[in-house]
Amino acid sequence: MAAPADVWLVVPTYNEADNIEPLVRAVREHLPASRRVLIVDDGSPDGTGEIADRMAAAHDDVEVLHRAAKGGLGPAYVAGFQRALAAGARLVAQMDADFSHDPADLPRLLAALEGADLVLGSRYVPGGGVTDWGPLRRMISRGGSAYARLVLGVGIRDLTGGFKVYRREVLEAIDLPSLAALGYAFQVETTYRALRAGFRVAEVPIVFRDRRVGQSKMSAGIVFEAATKVPLMRLRRGRR
Repeated sequence: MAAPADVWLVVPTYNEADNIEPLVRAVREHLPASRRVLIVDDGSPDGTGEIADRMAAAHDDVEVLHRAAKGGLGPAYVAGFQRALAAGARLVAQMDADFSHDPADLPRLLAALEGADLVLGSRYVPGGGVTDWGPLRRMISRGGSAYARLVLGVGIRDLTGGFKVYRREVLEAIDLPSLAALGYAFQVETTYRALRAGFRVAEVPIVFRDRRVGQSKMSAGIVFEAATKVPLMRLRRGRR
């Protein structure tokens, strides 16, 4: 039996048929040899899951977790994290499936774990940035991070970003089953819980690019969820 992979990359997908195969090829080039790429597909009607299955059949380091229907980004990540931990992952990374996050940045994020327990690919520290977005999208993103930072009283610049690498101890400590948020709020809460548990969190600058093909999953509902759930995170802390 092969030894457990040290690094797992969890990639949730919904209707990413045009992106998933080139993305998996790219991330395999930039991850260490002891790796596993886990695609978590939410019943994509465009055939993403079938493409992922073909890649898993061709590559021993690719695995697919099928979920019955579209259930949200947060629950997909939780399912993927739980699978990685059960398989013995030492480090668990997460990223978008649409090339908004550059696979070439993975080695830098992994290297930064030498001095941290959770590393964030950050758009809003020196050296980071965003391309291809209009003024409204930029305002929503920057404003969302600033709002969460203010409400939660933390210094992390990019709380809503989704390019991360965790040590397994972080995921074991933050009570994954209780994470129910779908979008921005999920990203905020995982980082906030890591900070509250005393883990070291570092930000590494990245340049975020808009998706190459396909439709954005951003919606007004996701923005509203973040706006309402972030204060509840602080309130729950106060009741402990």
